[in-house]
Amino acid sequence: MKPVLIFDTTLRDGAQGENISFSPEDKIKVAQRLDDMEIHYIEGGWPGSNPAADRFFELAKTTPFAHAQITAFGSTRRQGVLAEEDTNLNALIGCGSPAITIFGKTWDLHVVEIMNNTLSENLAMIQDSVAFLKSHDREVLYDAEHFFDGYKANPAYAVKTLVAAVKGGADFIVLCDTNGGSLPHEITEIFTRIKAELDKETKRDIPMGIHAHNDCSLAVANSIAAVQAGACMVQGTINGYGERCGNTDLTSIIPILNLKLNRPCVSTANLEKLKPLSRFVSETSNMIPLASRPFVGNSAFAHKGGIHVSAVMKSPLSYEHIDPEAVGNKRRVLVSDQAGRSNIEYKAKELGIDLDIPAFDSQRIVSEIKMLEQEGYQYEAADGSFKVLMDKFLLKYDPVFDLESFRVTIEKDKDRPCTSHAIVKINVNGESEITAAEGRGPVSALDNALRKALSRFYKELETMHLVDFKVRVMDGRGGTESKVRVLIESRDGDDIWSTIGVSEDIIEASWEALADSFQYKLAKAK
Repeated sequence: MKPVLIFDTTLRDGAQGENISFSPEDKIKVAQRLDDMEIHYIEGGWPGSNPAADRFFELAKTTPFAHAQITAFGSTRRQGVLAEEDTNLNALIGCGSPAITIFGKTWDLHVVEIMNNTLSENLAMIQDSVAFLKSHDREVLYDAEHFFDGYKANPAYAVKTLVAAVKGGADFIVLCDTNGGSLPHEITEIFTRIKAELDKETKRDIPMGIHAHNDCSLAVANSIAAVQAGACMVQGTINGYGERCGNTDLTSIIPILNLKLNRPCVSTANLEKLKPLSRFVSETSNMIPLASRPFVGNSAFAHKGGIHVSAVMKSPLSYEHIDPEAVGNKRRVLVSDQAGRSNIEYKAKELGIDLDIPAFDSQRIVSEIKMLEQEGYQYEAADGSFKVLMDKFLLKYDPVFDLESFRVTIEKDKDRPCTSHAIVKINVNGESEITAAEGRGPVSALDNALRKALSRFYKELETMHLVDFKVRVMDGRGGTESKVRVLIESRDGDDIWSTIGVSEDIIEASWEALADSFQYKLAKAK
């Protein structure tokens, strides 16, 4: 079997997704991470379409890539213009990329009604454009836009467009489900038929690929169907980013090819980089990582039901279809009102808590945690607070500080934005410490004041930072007196942890989560 090549278009097609924007420098960083994973092709953008795309290709010229082919994207020549005089094609040559993808029209609807073109001129545009790019010693991939819709409407003409690209010298023919409306059985049937027709027409084995969109939530399934029908290239994006509903998600396709279909497209070592790569692209594109994303999401191998956890502790295969570490992920056991003794015992071991002590009574702990969750606590999202809580249950809690009091004031006048001030009085080893600080909001002021008070005793706090703050009203029927849940995420150089607070008062809930975060950090440092 031919190896399956991975063609990443995160930086071009993925960047067309709503709310996604990459700077040229961001694109280079993402491209380097893709290259490190040994992705075969990285499509960087459309040269000549905007200054940012041109800047990326300039940067790419001086950036070393050990494995990937940097690929430019563009269209066929304009109608009525010679290929060598077309500004778009010359921009593709001028950007210096060793590989070029161009798309052309295969659906007669687009040719006649959208472009006001003739069917014969469209065929000439495809063949001329590919031939011109090949004459400049470039690898050329031809994307047959709207192929499946075009084939359903006019099969004979759709095939002619592919033959034109092959005659021009295209190295790859990629069939595109641009509207994302095809079903897997249609992809299998059409792809199989086209592969046979092209091979017969050209008397050789034509390398073919698939480019699927996710408008029916079938991009991954359609790409798998194409591979099974003879595709040796899959185009897609990291995390499935892209226009409308997105593209084929490479974070699913890559492990499916490697682990399910025995068609490895990256090495085992590189497959383990998949989740870090997914998170890096999420962070760089300023998109919240999807917890439920298969293979790489935080919830992909998370177990909440007690029966599930009990089984997983005996045999992970019972509720996990692969080893999480194969894709750089890890198993997570959640502690909640759905939890059983197995969840508590597993989580305790994970956090390094000694279970062989008289105070450990998993049944009692489960009952108390369920009561706390009735009050609004949610420990499945707050490992830091769960560790503090377990230490209290096991009579091992040794607070590194005790609160004596705090005061928060917020000031607003007509000419200035709100300012917040906090005064915190704590006790550390019998010694009182009072500090005051400002902040961008009351929680920031509390954080700064507590950090200032503790820094005299604990220098290791220099590496700790609050990175996320979430507030949720648990029952809006109480209006401004409703109970709220606050989740705080903190990190240092080695770890990320979350803590929780619940109260009718948002400042008190915030303090509870903040105090747990500092207690967790300092207890860890002991």
